[in-house]
Amino acid sequence: MENRVVIVGGGLAGLAAAAALAPRGCAVTLLEARPRWGGRASSFVDQTTGETIDNCQHVSMGCCTNFRHFCQSVGLDAYFQRERRLWFIDEQGKTSVLRAAALPAPLHLAPAFVGLRFLSWHDKWNLARALDRLARTGAAGGDEPFLEWLKRHGQSPAAIDRYWRIVLVSALSETLDRIETRHARKVFADGFLAARSAWEVWLPTVPLARLYGDKLQAWLQRQGVAARLQCGVQRVCLAEGKVYGVELRGGEVVAADHVILAVPHHLAPSLLPDSLHAHPDLAGITRLETAPISSVHLWFDRPISPLRHATFIGRLSQWMFNRALIQQPPVANPGSTGWYYQVVISASREVIARPQEEVIRQVVGELAAIWPAAGAARLQHARMVTEHKAVVSMVPGVENLRPPQQSPLRGLQLAGDWTRTGWPSTMEGAVRSGYLAAENILRNMQQPAALVQPDLPVAILSKILWKL
Repeated sequence: MENRVVIVGGGLAGLAAAAALAPRGCAVTLLEARPRWGGRASSFVDQTTGETIDNCQHVSMGCCTNFRHFCQSVGLDAYFQRERRLWFIDEQGKTSVLRAAALPAPLHLAPAFVGLRFLSWHDKWNLARALDRLARTGAAGGDEPFLEWLKRHGQSPAAIDRYWRIVLVSALSETLDRIETRHARKVFADGFLAARSAWEVWLPTVPLARLYGDKLQAWLQRQGVAARLQCGVQRVCLAEGKVYGVELRGGEVVAADHVILAVPHHLAPSLLPDSLHAHPDLAGITRLETAPISSVHLWFDRPISPLRHATFIGRLSQWMFNRALIQQPPVANPGSTGWYYQVVISASREVIARPQEEVIRQVVGELAAIWPAAGAARLQHARMVTEHKAVVSMVPGVENLRPPQQSPLRGLQLAGDWTRTGWPSTMEGAVRSGYLAAENILRNMQQPAALVQPDLPVAILSKILWKL
């Protein structure tokens, strides 16, 4: 039986494929060039504080059923905390709370929406109408830039900046003029309208290095996965149009009946034969665009906010995460490392063009304008970290560029949030791509299995109103 599978790339897509195939009788070899698992979901030790910090705060949602399934399968779900309240703070420091009422979807968030203090009643009415129209566009959604769609549907500059941008830049890490309407629709339809728990945020309570660390490594070993770190791949090996393994940078050839290429999209072409680059399924890979996400890491000598997290309106800072309260167990007395906060700025092209010290000063000033304690506190240490290719941009026409998991070569699958998953470039999309690639392999082995998990059940009223 041809069951030898080599997976190139130890990010979420590769890990998900390994988690799906290893328990189903496949001899899986997982190769990762870096000294850790998790791909872009990474941590490092800050040399000043000695604290392990994430390159960027990773967030999941209740609608991310496949990411949740993966975490449960490998025993990582205990490292997440569900957040049933989200705090929004406007320029005047007024706080609005998003939480579900005891109503069925899609009415569960209606009372909280009505109570948003940073929107006028006129904007709320027009927003509700636009949400209805967006849901009725259907899953195809259209490839129009979403900013143009919003203007066509009567959204005021205030509503665009204070509602649509706040939600979508956080979800898709792109500006509204560069987001395809179909992907904007998916965020709102799947995340807020379809099911009661879809909007809830899931936060990891440990650094990403621990989340994808020893416990995951132990699970892979128990499943018989030959997991090799610091093992870079030079090329995919093929003969007579079929893949037979991969060649490592040191010259070793690892034989395989099936290969899953689960590397970032900009690395994939260099591992493939030049003759394939112009293939219709693969030609768009090099035209995929990316967006950066920056994180400002701050250590104060005292707590500056009682909130675990907050979303800011009308500021450079977008999300604040109070790491001392989020991590488990909470840090009651952090000692010499100080109280640690992370401020996230998505789609940060303009930010990374500025001096870091200038950005840090502005972020600290914004925190002080909201919480006076931040102005009185002493900033012990600060740094800014940018993931320059954090996500693939869901620009208009992007679906024509994303390849399917089944490559033109026999025995070769592609996986990653950049492949065609039906989802934007997210952790959920990455896991789905790994599951879809694994499904193709099992089908080729005459062992078909449905690995992709169903979405949350759609509420009856949402089905009636929008056929979601």
